[in-house]
Amino acid sequence: MAFAPYDYGYAAIPALMFIYRIWLLPTKYHPILLSYLFGVGLFAAGIWWVYISIHDFGGADGLSAIGLTSLLVGFWALFPALAGLVVVRLMRHSRPGWRVFAAAFVWISVEYLRGNYLLNGFPWLQIAYSQLNSPLAGYAPLVGVYGIGFLLAVSAFILTEVLLTKLSSRYIWLILAIWAGGQLLKNVAWTQAAGEPIKITLVQGNISQDQKWQSNQRLTTLQLYRHLTEQHWDSKVIIWPETAIPAFLSQVQTAYLDPLAAEARRHDTDLVVSMPSGGEGNQYFNSVLALSDKPTLYHKNHLLPFGEYLPLQPLSGWVLDWLEIPLGDFTAGADRQPLLTAGGYAFVTTICYEDAFGELVSRQIGDAGYIVNVTNDAWFGDSAQAFQHMQMAQMRALETGRYLVRVTNTGVTGFIGPDGKVRSQAATFTTTTLTDTIVPMSGITPYSRFGDTTVFAGLLALLGLAYAINMLNNSDRTS
Repeated sequence: MAFAPYDYGYAAIPALMFIYRIWLLPTKYHPILLSYLFGVGLFAAGIWWVYISIHDFGGADGLSAIGLTSLLVGFWALFPALAGLVVVRLMRHSRPGWRVFAAAFVWISVEYLRGNYLLNGFPWLQIAYSQLNSPLAGYAPLVGVYGIGFLLAVSAFILTEVLLTKLSSRYIWLILAIWAGGQLLKNVAWTQAAGEPIKITLVQGNISQDQKWQSNQRLTTLQLYRHLTEQHWDSKVIIWPETAIPAFLSQVQTAYLDPLAAEARRHDTDLVVSMPSGGEGNQYFNSVLALSDKPTLYHKNHLLPFGEYLPLQPLSGWVLDWLEIPLGDFTAGADRQPLLTAGGYAFVTTICYEDAFGELVSRQIGDAGYIVNVTNDAWFGDSAQAFQHMQMAQMRALETGRYLVRVTNTGVTGFIGPDGKVRSQAATFTTTTLTDTIVPMSGITPYSRFGDTTVFAGLLALLGLAYAINMLNNSDRTS
């Protein structure tokens, strides 16, 4: 309930208190089993929409779709269990003053492992995303999602220890200091305007996923996007969603894109479109093309497992072939690619899933005036997924101190300010456009400059300090 679309952010506190209390149970195996069941509840309630993708659009029968969704939920539920295992085995019998910090560090370390390494990373439902509207959001430009997650977990774990009377109530002052500090940090401007406002139009085509790639619908789709675009030649930049063009770049370059680009130039408008590209040497890319003075391509770098490529080969390929589920086989673009430019400013491009990775967005933000995310969340129907995805995009804007424009096929399309707040938003599942202005920004936040590695180094130093204080208190008591 702490995550979008419900947005009861403070619900994360009792949830974390609950699992921490589980870890303190005196039995040997129950805390680990209950931590796993906690994970099952979290992910079953949070990512059930995977079923829609597998069944409604992947073509699997209902029973197979339920089985695959349950398998995915069961796999990700292992991570709360892993956190429980580490805490129970190594820290449960430690002194409370040290334990709360150590357990919080374990929790966010497991989130980092889940979010960046296993199956190319799955950072969905990390606890920090629930805090966009809380005082802890003020820490995002400093320490990113893992720093916020640590502070939230520490707060919840201290409250649990105080309620169990194992920790002095004076620790409540530490919680108050953490949350008051976050509120004060919200007033800090980490970046500044770099130029005049830019008028941008986002085009939401609302093409049904089961119709999108049918060859007899291609011309209709292309005509729709052209028609919607021609109504907004007064905008400086017009942006289409992920794979808005249901054809390879080579198939539409001459007859469709070249005339459209020429018309855009006559109106002094830059057009940003998306389609698959490649085909040479069996390499296919999910790409964004900026039709500005110097047309430039960006190829998606961080691919979606089981959607754009198949991990765990040959097992995954065999299973999905048996279920007759068609999936893409894209090639990842380079880690470092030239930034695209539109409206006179370079921008960081993220395609769909990429905006879930803070360091991926931050590594080139110093050279960019704003961020563009193009997405197609139609795969997941009318579910919470699109709103959860929007929540993650908001965090990227807040971490970097940049405006973020997010254009999707069916929603949620919107403009996000450097404070992480949604400035304007289009209705979902409607064919529409959304026009607003952004301000290109310059400067770089501490998080964007130093990244997650420095955040974890700082947390390790804090953990070492807490351990030293704990040992000193033990020494004083024994002497």
